[in-house]
Amino acid sequence: MRIKNIALIATVLVPSLVLASGAEHHDITMFNSDFFYRVFNFAIFAGLLYYLAAHPIKAFFTGRTEGIANQLKEIEEKLEASKKDRLAAEENVVKAEEKAKEIVIDANNEAKMLSANIAEKNENTLTLLVKQSEEKKVLESKKATRATIDTLLNDGFENSDITVDEAKVVSLISKKVA
Repeated sequence: MRIKNIALIATVLVPSLVLASGAEHHDITMFNSDFFYRVFNFAIFAGLLYYLAAHPIKAFFTGRTEGIANQLKEIEEKLEASKKDRLAAEENVVKAEEKAKEIVIDANNEAKMLSANIAEKNENTLTLLVKQSEEKKVLESKKATRATIDTLLNDGFENSDITVDEAKVVSLISKKVA
């Protein structure tokens, strides 16, 4: 810091002492004009400006470069992560499609089993209904036969047509009891 202060004082005082001149008038030419002094002053000013501002400017641009590099690195990491996520999602889609195919196959098999089961139950029910129908026919046929026999016996014979003597009744009852 002390060197900077000395350099700053020197840049201000030295040109003032060197360039101080009398009030004489001279013909102005390239060599006796103050052009070289101005160039010299400008060079000193530019050197001081570089000396004082070069490090902060360099640090700024270095930091900016590192910041951009870090951002680029983060973006590349995010890109890689998104690529991995995309690949994982594609694998999940393939697995889901396979699972859907399995579900459809299972559903078709289950539907076939259910339809076969329903058809078997319907066949059993139909067989049972046919059997009940035949039993009912036989029963109705027996009822009709009994009714016919009853009407024939009741209407066809009269009590006067049948003669039953006591010996016959005793023999019938004894057969029934024995």
